[in-house]
Amino acid sequence: MKEKRSYPAASALVATALLLTTPQGVVSFSNSRVGPTVRLNTDSFVTESRLPFGGQMSNHASRDKLQMKAFSFDSSRTTSMDNNVKGSKRKMALKILSKAAVSLSILAMATSVATPPPALAARKVVEAPVVESLHIGQKVANYFRTFGLPDTVVLAMISALPVIELRGAVPVGLWMGLPITTVLLSCVLGNMAPILPLLLLLKNEKLKKAMKPILDRAEKKSSSLGVGSIGKQWASLAAFVGIPLPGTGAWTGAMGAFLLGMPTAVALSSIFTGVVSAGVIMSAITLAGKKGGIAALGALALITGSKFLTSSEGGKQDFLEAEPYWDQSTVPVNVYKNKAPFTGKVVSTKRIVGPKATGETCHIVINHNGDFPYWEGQSWGVIPPGVREKDGKPHSVRLYSIASSRYGDDMTGKTGSLCVRRATYWCPELKADDPAKKGICSNFLCDTQAGDEVNMTGPAGKVMLMPEEDPTTDYIMVATGTGIAPYRGFIRRLFVEDTPAGNAYKGQAWLFLGVANSDALLYDDEWQSVKKEYPDNFRLDYALSREQENKKGGKMYIQDKVEEYSDEIFNKLSNGAHIYFCGLKGMMPGIQEMLKGVAESKGLDYDVWLKDLKKKKQWHVEVY
Repeated sequence: MKEKRSYPAASALVATALLLTTPQGVVSFSNSRVGPTVRLNTDSFVTESRLPFGGQMSNHASRDKLQMKAFSFDSSRTTSMDNNVKGSKRKMALKILSKAAVSLSILAMATSVATPPPALAARKVVEAPVVESLHIGQKVANYFRTFGLPDTVVLAMISALPVIELRGAVPVGLWMGLPITTVLLSCVLGNMAPILPLLLLLKNEKLKKAMKPILDRAEKKSSSLGVGSIGKQWASLAAFVGIPLPGTGAWTGAMGAFLLGMPTAVALSSIFTGVVSAGVIMSAITLAGKKGGIAALGALALITGSKFLTSSEGGKQDFLEAEPYWDQSTVPVNVYKNKAPFTGKVVSTKRIVGPKATGETCHIVINHNGDFPYWEGQSWGVIPPGVREKDGKPHSVRLYSIASSRYGDDMTGKTGSLCVRRATYWCPELKADDPAKKGICSNFLCDTQAGDEVNMTGPAGKVMLMPEEDPTTDYIMVATGTGIAPYRGFIRRLFVEDTPAGNAYKGQAWLFLGVANSDALLYDDEWQSVKKEYPDNFRLDYALSREQENKKGGKMYIQDKVEEYSDEIFNKLSNGAHIYFCGLKGMMPGIQEMLKGVAESKGLDYDVWLKDLKKKKQWHVEVY
């Protein structure tokens, strides 16, 4: 059974949601021994919810105006209300409770907050009895006050705590009776104080291992922040931190930014913007109600949205095209060589497989400022730093298929991506990975962080290019593991980006991917999105060797999955389709043996059939 989690801003967010989403209701606040209670009067029911701070507020007749009054605790009011509750009205409250519980439960579940069920009653029914208690922020504040600390210092201290943060501290500051400007300044400074130390401490491997469960949750919540250019990363993180919802905030944002490899300066600037925004939003909602909250949210949207609107990603991807776009005579090859490599800078490095995957695979985005052009299907050479132990010479170049289109993940034409599996060697004697036999280059790449330099050569190869002259050409793409890389570039060019090739394409792209299990699937969310949008032009089949069985009852390998559609594949190849193989070279014997058997069953000479495919340039192989 999952442990229930409580967030300090939970009740305030319920009130915020009511304020911002009920234009026909009357939202008011009243006080009880545990703090203010928000009441929503609609034409059909009355809803009440406690706020996470003590104090007294007045209810005005206006539907849209809400004013904050001086804060104080008043226990007499609850007692007097208890005496005025009538039995019949209690029955009515219980009856309405059953009807309204579903909607309020959905709201509570959506914000991941465990809160006691609100008291519901008819329009004229007064508050139900409540249990006297203080909010966690008030309790912590009162504890720090016993040391004789000034309220501003106390407020900054509780803002720094991950359980409370700024959104829970702002109401406490107002409960203390501090001016709103003082509250905002203290909360912002307090919330930001631990962020830089946190970013630096997370670079310690021992601390990362100790915090792994927390970091895993943070990575899931912030998984979308690392997509796109630096500007988009900045805007995404600022919005993530700035909107005061459970599970977001400076602490989670900092951990997410670190895991996604954002530059420290970018992360700090973005988190600060988000923290200030969250403070303004909480203050505006408290002091000005619905109108204030909407205005503050609008300001945050304007600040962060401008980064998306001004990005070149929104335009067409046609500025790196040949003339005509399918002409391959100008494909760049070996522009940068071993003795004079290009130096790129890492934008982000992100693990892209689940915890049960067989090994670690990372997606690495590298900035080349538009000075290292390439085409889909080509490879980059990477020269790892250092020298070889055996002779002291520099390490040799390792080739990696480029996992993005020529426009890069941010579609600016200034970045490219690699899909790299960390190579390790399990020593049966040590019963552990032997660091002396680990892959030099793959471990270097998987360990890179934003800003790290990478020496590269290339681009290399023409064998995996797409023939785009005929837009009806079918592409059959077969991959194992990181062999998926060139196909990601193909699919983004054909279905994701606004390219001439994509706009003209009328054929079918068919992707086969073989991995060990579901956690080892690569870019599955991207494939599913394309499949949903282009069901007639994109097909997808997985071979999961540890989860599926082939028709003989054995493990499902990539050749077994391809064999299931052998008749259809042979027909497509006969009609001019191109077939690609990329991944471990160990897959090719099984693939060719399967194809030979199918060819012979059709009365075909396999060697003659294969020679004909190669002559027509329909057969593309890049294995390692």
